[in-house]
Amino acid sequence: MYDAIIVGGSYAGQSAALQLARARRNILVIDEGIRRNRFAAHSHGFLGQDGRDPAAIAADARKQLLAYPNVTWLAERAESAEPLDDGFAVADRSGARHEARTVVLATGIKDGLPDIPGLAERWGRAVFHCPYCHGYELNQGRIGVLAVSEISMHHALMLPDWGTTTFFVNGAFEPSHDQLAQLSARGVTVERGKIRALEGDPIDVVFEDGRSVALDGLFTATATEVSSPIASQLGCDFADGPTGRYIQTDGMQATSVPGVFACGDAARAAGNVALAVGDGAMAGAATHRKLMFG
Repeated sequence: MYDAIIVGGSYAGQSAALQLARARRNILVIDEGIRRNRFAAHSHGFLGQDGRDPAAIAADARKQLLAYPNVTWLAERAESAEPLDDGFAVADRSGARHEARTVVLATGIKDGLPDIPGLAERWGRAVFHCPYCHGYELNQGRIGVLAVSEISMHHALMLPDWGTTTFFVNGAFEPSHDQLAQLSARGVTVERGKIRALEGDPIDVVFEDGRSVALDGLFTATATEVSSPIASQLGCDFADGPTGRYIQTDGMQATSVPGVFACGDAARAAGNVALAVGDGAMAGAATHRKLMFG
């Protein structure tokens, strides 16, 4: 039996695993190799790694982690989990069953993209969700915000700090009188035309009436979903965020199930690489404490 199984081996999962490895605990990382930011060529806002290929950051972390002989890495998808009298069992896609005293869920999330032709092909290259991750590189250029609901007001009011901003309402909602005043005060142009498709390089917003607006980048909110059913199978509580549900944790990344911890995007209403690494380190340390004191 392992001391801990970490489900998910991206930034949060590896950060949690590193703390446990250095505590000389015997751990298993189960990872299917699907990072949320796999569509982006560069990662920003992570101290010491700014501008690097996110795949290279993850690969370097894995190399460092696997230098510890008490770490086992399984390149597989964790399909199910159940509690045991003395811990937990996690089954992978091959049907193999793994047991541990504790579990760390770093499963990440899936992004549900707005259903507009041409958007998915530009995701991570010209269409983004995080201004802190991608806004600076637009060089104070032409920025768009694609509304998905009233939550998009947050994006629209933030982004003028990064460039000239147009808010494409696209029938998702109609800003109130007070919201229009806020947008005007921030210098945001409101465009109500219905979008037909996204085209061009980097991006042109093409309307149903034939007009188009050229942009340097477009931001939108996604409908997020925890990537794995394991948290639900174990009985973890969830909380509702502005764009989806996430695993509810306390200040030490503990879930509602004793012995189960969660970190990274799966346990946050919003996040990025730097936050995921911090959450993972906290989850690893808290898991070690659970193993010591019960």
